[in-house]
Amino acid sequence: MPLALFALAISAFGIGTTEFIINGLLPELARDFGVTIPAAGLLVSGYALGVAVGGPPLTMLGGRLSRKTMLVWLMVLFIAGNLLSALAPSYGVLMTGRFLAAFAHGAYFGVGSVVAADLVAPRKRASAIALMFTGLTLANVLGVPLGTWIGQASGWRSTFWVVVVIGVVGLAGVLALVPRQPRPAGGGVLRELATFRKPEVWLALVMTVFGFAPVFAIITFIAPIMTGVGGFSPGAVPVVMALFGVGLVAGNLIGGKLADRALMPSIYGSVALLTVLAVGVALFAADQVAFIITITLFGMAAFATVPPLQTRVLDTATGAPTLASAANIGAFNLGNAIGSFAAGLTIDAGLGYTAPAWTAALLGLTGLGAAGLAGLQARRLAPLLTVK
Repeated sequence: MPLALFALAISAFGIGTTEFIINGLLPELARDFGVTIPAAGLLVSGYALGVAVGGPPLTMLGGRLSRKTMLVWLMVLFIAGNLLSALAPSYGVLMTGRFLAAFAHGAYFGVGSVVAADLVAPRKRASAIALMFTGLTLANVLGVPLGTWIGQASGWRSTFWVVVVIGVVGLAGVLALVPRQPRPAGGGVLRELATFRKPEVWLALVMTVFGFAPVFAIITFIAPIMTGVGGFSPGAVPVVMALFGVGLVAGNLIGGKLADRALMPSIYGSVALLTVLAVGVALFAADQVAFIITITLFGMAAFATVPPLQTRVLDTATGAPTLASAANIGAFNLGNAIGSFAAGLTIDAGLGYTAPAWTAALLGLTGLGAAGLAGLQARRLAPLLTVK
């Protein structure tokens, strides 16, 4: 694989760390700002919403730039957002910093997915995308547990300062290793927008929203689930999140390989497994050993969905992939926002800390239904689309 893919993965590591780090620090943030756990959880859904609404417009605004230049400016914005978060004097300012970083996130992974796919042969596109997303998954193995530990030991602001440093390293990697790719000629923004006339693109985006929503319905509230239901100590949260991250890394790489072989079946299998494991989280929340095993497998299923879902959108948006790719990153994070928000509502309703897992299962069933419709559509369009 080209070295440029590893440079993309370095920045993805920083972005993944800032995205997921809030999950392990909810109690500290709620206490510091005097808000409830569900209110602190809005820092997760707010970030996800920022990715969903910010990625496509930023991609369009950067349409006249080379893809490398676009990636560089996005990393600068990401660093600025985390710097503001580290200095935030209030909950509102912290949310603003999260929004700035989230805007960079959506466009970065959208543009980066296209760059990654263009660096390799067509038969290896899903694996190349998976390698870039490995940085995101490694953030859960290394960045998030370490950041959670730092936040618990030295205050949550220290964690954001570490993320700023990681962002600077990621920026240097992009500058040094990513080749300059000119913006594709022919049509510009209008050509990119025209791809949204295709119903198969919209169905692929819906499939992404609900196929991934179960992940954040559970992970946003993993700390209170563990301490409030499972009887874990707060110090155990980073360890279990690291195991969850191991599952993410394995699932991401497996999902890329399976998607290169059989795209739609890999989506059916990963979303179905994610749904079943969400039920398992609810059933085993009070059994520490069973919970640890289930949440690790849940992480594996979670990111096994990512390469095939992203590849599906690239396949349906042939000829104009960049904006559709960014929109799909937004779809992932719209799913994150829906999942965490819906799960927070169930907690506020007094249904307990296992309610998010049942919410996740219902969202997963919706995603599986959308995948079934996409599969039927793919068979009808088989003469026109290359569906692996």
